[in-house]
Amino acid sequence: MLVGTASWTDETLLTSGWYPPGARTPAERLRYYASRFPVVEVDSTYYALPGERTTRLWARRTPTGFTFDVKAFSLLTCHPTRAAAFPKDLRAALPPKEGNLYLRDLDPEVVEQVWRRFVTALAPLREAGRFGAVLFSFPRWFPIGRHNKDYVVECGRRCEPLPIAAEFRNRTWLSDENREETLGFLRSHAIAYVCVDMPQGRPWSIPPVTAATADLAEVRFHGRGRWTGDDRYERYGYLYSTRELAEWAPRIRELARETSSTHVIMKNAYRDHAPRSARRLTELLEAMPDCPVRSPGVTGVAVSGADPAGG
Repeated sequence: MLVGTASWTDETLLTSGWYPPGARTPAERLRYYASRFPVVEVDSTYYALPGERTTRLWARRTPTGFTFDVKAFSLLTCHPTRAAAFPKDLRAALPPKEGNLYLRDLDPEVVEQVWRRFVTALAPLREAGRFGAVLFSFPRWFPIGRHNKDYVVECGRRCEPLPIAAEFRNRTWLSDENREETLGFLRSHAIAYVCVDMPQGRPWSIPPVTAATADLAEVRFHGRGRWTGDDRYERYGYLYSTRELAEWAPRIRELARETSSTHVIMKNAYRDHAPRSARRLTELLEAMPDCPVRSPGVTGVAVSGADPAGG
């Protein structure tokens, strides 16, 4: 079991005092983070395509055994994407459209280029033994259906040999009548289902189902705040209580018994809430019998390279 957080460069985390005064650069912060946790979810790749040079630096700056889960570029998860998020050389091929772009707006050749560059950029992490999975977090307007199932399978095919994990935000995938169909579909394609803890009782709430559908299991903790408005810190600014985390500990242990690896990511990214929650959950898991939690290490770390690389 690997427990960590989403991102190591969130602005409010940097000002929270969690990092020591000596950790002033992205390289120093990543090195410090990797000495505290064995896994991190890279969120910056959702907002812009990563570069091979950046991912190679991430690999060099972390110890053997450290793992990066990488969030898929927004366009590839059917989210709206700004033209400025595309590499400069691809922008000339974008349609002259005001506002955000979607997959359906683009020439197939541009889409091919985006896929190729995204997957190629992750190669240094895989080669260094630092790669976990590509996280595809699909939007609320992505319901269960044949077309969308085919697209999930296509995502897995395009990312090969990198494994993928699927997180659904539309409740039709996990409704009582569709739940077994969804989990069986993911199992048949060896795609990891992303279990979630999030606010319940809303039209878009996904139930806290735990299920292993591949050799990797993923759990993401989004917090249980109000989730109102567009302020991401209001949405994710939630600090889990020990009681709330203790409810999940035995469920995570069961997932780990069914898989080779279980990744648990704290997404409550406001100030130091995520690392505090991750540390407390780790302590709860370590206190349980027969619960193999990977500890972070510091061997094999190099921080050379002048260019900063954040996640």
